[in-house]
Amino acid sequence: MLCLKIFCYLCNNYYCSNMINDNNSNYERTQRTVRPQAMQRERFLQDEDQPMQMQQQQLQHQAAGKPCPYCGAINDPEAMFCAQCGQPISKAACPHCGAEIDPDADFCEVCHHYIKKDICSFCGAHLTGNEAYCPECGSPRGGLVCPTCHSLNEFAFCKKCGTALTEEARMLVKELQMNPDYQDLVEIVQDYSKLENALPYNSERDILREQANMKLRERVLTLLAKDEGVENPVIPKRESKRMTKEELEEQKSAKIKMLSAILEKLAVPVTASPAKARNYAMASKPVGVRLAWVCNYKHAMHSSPCGCAKPQLGGKWVVLGKNSTDEIKDDK
Repeated sequence: MLCLKIFCYLCNNYYCSNMINDNNSNYERTQRTVRPQAMQRERFLQDEDQPMQMQQQQLQHQAAGKPCPYCGAINDPEAMFCAQCGQPISKAACPHCGAEIDPDADFCEVCHHYIKKDICSFCGAHLTGNEAYCPECGSPRGGLVCPTCHSLNEFAFCKKCGTALTEEARMLVKELQMNPDYQDLVEIVQDYSKLENALPYNSERDILREQANMKLRERVLTLLAKDEGVENPVIPKRESKRMTKEELEEQKSAKIKMLSAILEKLAVPVTASPAKARNYAMASKPVGVRLAWVCNYKHAMHSSPCGCAKPQLGGKWVVLGKNSTDEIKDDK
């Protein structure tokens, strides 16, 4: 094989042409081995970047949208309700005081005003917003004055004294009065009211005085009967209803447990109409015992469901008693 010597002016050396060809061959073999490995590494890095890019895009989408606090779905920034679960995800402002409220609330718990112009507060019927009277129940948009306590009300029952103000409310009361649970409730409330007004023995002296009064009664009645010609009169015994403080508190606690059990049965279930929920709760409220309304919305204690922004989520009456110090939210 003919070998040509080539002089390199850069390094001042002679090189054989066969050496150059061998170097070129080695370079080509190296490139054939290294280049596919580099391409595989490049594709691997691209594959690793794809999940990161997708994650970045998802984060950007979440930043642009509004996540639902209930189900986590991403909604449009202007959305008031979740498109997936229907729960409210934004806040609205009360038209009267500007307080922040839920968009599906119909009552402001800050300024105590009814805020829905397109729904009748008395029966829940839909309105166009311009009617002076509800076409369904005939109630005026400005409210009704209670004939008992003369307070202005925006609901079918008076929020102060509980009087039914509309025909639908009165019919609902009559319907509940036929309920056996409600009848038991009224009977227990009457018994509890008597216990609340009972005067217990404060000391041993009170017990001895009560016994002396019982003997004096029997003696007087015996003398009166003998004056009328009865030789051996039979005077009926009169049992005292007084008891010690411990006995009185024990009986009151037993009645409260019975009341709580029946009130649990008559609890307001979840419903679509806030007006229907308020009306049912007010109709089932017994008279003669101090109660509070505990809502499922914020688990707050109200004097009635009329002070709750979302009674449609349900709630129940609880017994407070005469000397209870439990805090009622909307009494302030």
